[in-house]
Amino acid sequence: MKILHLSESDGGGAGRATFRLHQGLQRLGVDSKILVQLKYSDDRTVFSPETTLGKFSAKLKLPERLDALPLKGYPQRDVSDFSLEWLPTGIVSKIAKLTPDVVNLHWVCHGYLPIEAIAKFKKPLVWTLHDMWAFTGGCHYSQECDRYKNSCGTCPQLGSAKSWDISRWVWQRKAKAWQNLDLTLVSPSPWLAKCARSSSLFQDLPIEVIPNGLDTQQYKPIPRQIARELLNLPQDKQLILFGAMYPNSDRRKGFYLLQQALQRLSKTEWRNQIEIAIFGASRPQEPVELGLNSHYLGRLSDEISLAVVYAAADVFVAPSTQDNLPNTVMEAIACGTPGVAFNIGGMPELIEHQHNGYLAQALDSEDLAQGIIWVLENQERYQKLCDRARQKAEQEFTLEIQARRYESLYLEKCRG
Repeated sequence: MKILHLSESDGGGAGRATFRLHQGLQRLGVDSKILVQLKYSDDRTVFSPETTLGKFSAKLKLPERLDALPLKGYPQRDVSDFSLEWLPTGIVSKIAKLTPDVVNLHWVCHGYLPIEAIAKFKKPLVWTLHDMWAFTGGCHYSQECDRYKNSCGTCPQLGSAKSWDISRWVWQRKAKAWQNLDLTLVSPSPWLAKCARSSSLFQDLPIEVIPNGLDTQQYKPIPRQIARELLNLPQDKQLILFGAMYPNSDRRKGFYLLQQALQRLSKTEWRNQIEIAIFGASRPQEPVELGLNSHYLGRLSDEISLAVVYAAADVFVAPSTQDNLPNTVMEAIACGTPGVAFNIGGMPELIEHQHNGYLAQALDSEDLAQGIIWVLENQERYQKLCDRARQKAEQEFTLEIQARRYESLYLEKCRG
């Protein structure tokens, strides 16, 4: 059985999740390959553009820029990702050369895979949903909008007042091109599965829930003192960790809510006991005022560095306002670091309230601050939270558990 994964890259959040599944399948003896637009790893079973021009174009992100050109007609649109996927591509012939039995789509945007190409693969399809794009008119997270339940249009993220706008065009292209596909959807979280089932595009398709997995031998607890020594972080403070590539640019990541929570804490007796570490971003020229001493750790791309960062922290905070099953929270709990997040999206699948972390009321920065303190304030309880966090990862989120469930699904697809 030959499986081919399509992913815009093998890096970033969705790309890393794809690569991990690929590794898990290989460990089971499954013939698994990945076809990407932008390759970060040196893995020989990950295939990228064959020509020098293609590789150069991908590195300059030309497909992403060209795909976004029509959005210039919407000067009021917000800064969150919005993908049209209209650029022609030679991907159909590339897939034919690799002769897969099943094609598993993942995150296929940034000009990687035109909507119309999917119907031309002539293979059984599995689509792993890493966000909402597959069933919207272009946005990756709908935020407060539910127009994807009908046919999009009048898109708030575009700042559009017209029912016939580019989001309606994208939705209609999907509706026309994806009729009669042999397609099974996989959602990492029940929340995203529920959204897909309520969408006009996917309401009649089979949808499985299979959580992402990770290597729990890479992401595991290590002594905090050693981790902090390696990163040159203070030994005598309790450290809050936050991770995002562009913490200030995407409001969905909720950095502004974390900022409010930290500023609250800075006005309490905790202000001299806690500090914050931020990975995924270098210290900006004009840092945001957080009220606490901050350590910017920059972008970390390798798994070992990330595991050390999680192990160095006392608590990991994920203040997203809408999210699927974020890698960061899964990685943190695998390292035995309790998580604090809002009770939204897929967060309850990772964090069990007051069992291995804290789920604050949605978008309530005061409760987020309270959750951080609740995790940190009692040493005996804290150790139990750490132990349970690790146990949760070992019991539910290993690569083997994930890969075996996908293997069963692929076999079912092959049998027809």
